[in-house]
Amino acid sequence: MCRSLKVSASGYYDWKDRPVSARAVANAALLERIQTIHQASDATYGRPRILVELREAGDRIGHNRVARLMRQAAIRGVSRRRGYVVTTERDPRQRPAPDLVKRAFVATQANQLWVADMTYLPTWAGFLYLAVVLDVYSRRVVGWAFAEQMTASLVIMALNMALTLRKPEGVIHHSDQGSQYTSLAFGQRCQIMGVRPSMGTVGDAYDNAMAESFFASLECELIARRTWKSKTEARLEVFTWIEAWYNPRRRHSALNYLSPINFERSQADPTVTDDNTSVHHPVTALIESP
Repeated sequence: MCRSLKVSASGYYDWKDRPVSARAVANAALLERIQTIHQASDATYGRPRILVELREAGDRIGHNRVARLMRQAAIRGVSRRRGYVVTTERDPRQRPAPDLVKRAFVATQANQLWVADMTYLPTWAGFLYLAVVLDVYSRRVVGWAFAEQMTASLVIMALNMALTLRKPEGVIHHSDQGSQYTSLAFGQRCQIMGVRPSMGTVGDAYDNAMAESFFASLECELIARRTWKSKTEARLEVFTWIEAWYNPRRRHSALNYLSPINFERSQADPTVTDDNTSVHHPVTALIESP
């Protein structure tokens, strides 16, 4: 073997008996911490978020070293799937609200601008529909609801949860022109609660880009990686993803790699509350809802 590799026998035995270097030991320990962080994120975190986790834990480490170790161990985060599925169905009989946002998804404080949208969750028992409301300021999901049909009551339930949790004054609620959002019932609810409705154009993801971005994350991190036999299973997993992962823990690049709740806490905004106990969303309600 030494003759084939053109090395000396003494050099081989010297290498064989040499102790592991301090650098190799440190890399092994670092890789173990990287694997722990990656597993804790349900194998979704890539190098940027793992690097932030390591640095917050006290590791003074460069991104090239983390990237090299992850590459050698075949550790990678999930990436978003390209493509956009249009679920908006406009009712020509209903007049849409004006576009008050004009693709400028910027808020200087909480409860200033919300974005809302719906998506579907495939299960073996058929489709389940999810409506959400996000606060643009912190990207936090402040309202959500499930239903077996895409009706006005679905988006009203999500709005009601957001109103109960945040108690806004004059907030702008931006959505697409889906018939659920242009319905008389939804418009009346907004008027009663002092919510200012705003709507983009039909089938244009850029007019509601922040809500679409949230659903893209949900798709690649959860929906595309799961198979649900029942709608109850889907409800519970999405509920857990939102309330136990996305809002309190998932790091967001636009928030300086803070989670939505931690970003709100860091800003010390008096209009924000972390008290979710006032919102009725126990697990039993998820199981028993239609």
